[in-house]
Amino acid sequence: MKKSKILILFFVFNLLFSLHVFSQLPPDNEEETPGCWPPPCVPIDGGIVFLIAAGAAYGSKKIVDYRKQH
Repeated sequence: MKKSKILILFFVFNLLFSLHVFSQLPPDNEEETPGCWPPPCVPIDGGIVFLIAAGAAYGSKKIVDYRKQH
């Protein structure tokens, strides 16, 4: 019971801090910010690599757990 309360408290604080970060305003002067060309400059490479690594780790854990049971 105590572990679940700590886990819920952790997620609530995590959510509150992430909302604070997203609520920051963009800079007023657009000339100071570096632009990019072509316009949809979304750095998805790092996120995809992280998701693939997390999926591989999760899959390998499931395989090891399955082999331990059988």
